[in-house]
Amino acid sequence: MAPQATSATSSPRSGRPTGTGRGIGIRTAAGGSERSHGQLHVYDGEGKGKSQAALGVVLRTIGLGICEQKRTRVLLLRFLKGPGRSYDEDAAIEALQQGFPHLIDQVRTGRGEFFTAEEATRFDRQEAQRGWDIAKGAIASELYSVVVLDELNPVLDLGLLDVEEVVQSLAAKPDGMEVIVTGRGAPRSLVQIADLHSEMRAHRRHDASLEGLEPGEDDGAAALGLDGIEIYTGEGKGKSTSALGKALQAIGRGISQDKSHRVLILQWLKGGNGYTEDAAIAALRESYPHLVDHLRSGRDAIVWRGQQQPIDYVEAERAWEIARAAIASGLYKTVILDELNPTVDLELLPVEPIVQTLLRKPAETEVIITGRCKHPPAYFDLASVHSEMVCHKHYAERGIDLKRGVDY
Repeated sequence: MAPQATSATSSPRSGRPTGTGRGIGIRTAAGGSERSHGQLHVYDGEGKGKSQAALGVVLRTIGLGICEQKRTRVLLLRFLKGPGRSYDEDAAIEALQQGFPHLIDQVRTGRGEFFTAEEATRFDRQEAQRGWDIAKGAIASELYSVVVLDELNPVLDLGLLDVEEVVQSLAAKPDGMEVIVTGRGAPRSLVQIADLHSEMRAHRRHDASLEGLEPGEDDGAAALGLDGIEIYTGEGKGKSTSALGKALQAIGRGISQDKSHRVLILQWLKGGNGYTEDAAIAALRESYPHLVDHLRSGRDAIVWRGQQQPIDYVEAERAWEIARAAIASGLYKTVILDELNPTVDLELLPVEPIVQTLLRKPAETEVIITGRCKHPPAYFDLASVHSEMVCHKHYAERGIDLKRGVDY
């Protein structure tokens, strides 16, 4: 969930928008009703953050369930991710399973190497069908609050499953269940029935020294910024949830390597209470004490361009001083600067100190920056990963309320 620097019609009491235009989303965490019906989410695109966003939703759901003593079981069904190869999210899932036993089930199917549709074998089709049969059974059982079908999109794109059968089954899912489908190449018929479709679009760093080269001649240099700086921006859903997924990855890697990978989560423009990141982070801290620190800053209100108050500058600077010292110290493996982008876009913080801090960061420290902005600041050029979440469809545009533990 992200407070927004752009304008839209909203309820003056709840902070929730009443219009149906682009930019729909939660404004503050307070007030308003929430939906009870589950939705079908589709994350696709070439950019990074799809599986991370799904893991972030999982963590929010579990955290809220623990705090409110609700039944919140989750199934992670991972296609095309068989044994023999490691993936970024493996450590994060291990951390979830260790921290919250009996709440998360995981199934992996497929082989551990890349292949094209022409190279698909009988084994690949059998593994895809095995995974889908498990998915259908889990969805029909109604035992899970959230079902993540990771990399189902490329399975369909490769022709390993019948697209129409999958689409029809997902269209008939139980009302209360959230289903999240990830991966590149989502088929059109799946996108058409999806309640939310967010594309993760990859951006390559501009480098003037590479101008005039033919494609491929830069050996990937144009995509390289400083190691360990990732930016998630755009109008679509998945920015803060991707950051939560990165926090899980850092903790999980530390556990697998028998190291203390500490994480700091700093949030701007998110004062007040009611955000389920709090429940997710509290659940993490309970399972992994001393590994996660969290601070939020700002008023419990929307900050509009041209209507900034003195307290907004004070709060933004307070959080930045903590962030600057934390990054320079090297004490944290991962520092998440959630909603820093709109804070800079609103001119609550200057850009140059942020650039200088990132240029001097310890090599082993990862910095994750999130939030939408109209004018990309200079530190975007330093990122090794820049993924823009593009919103193609959102159920809020049809007047459907957002849901705690999933949307915010």
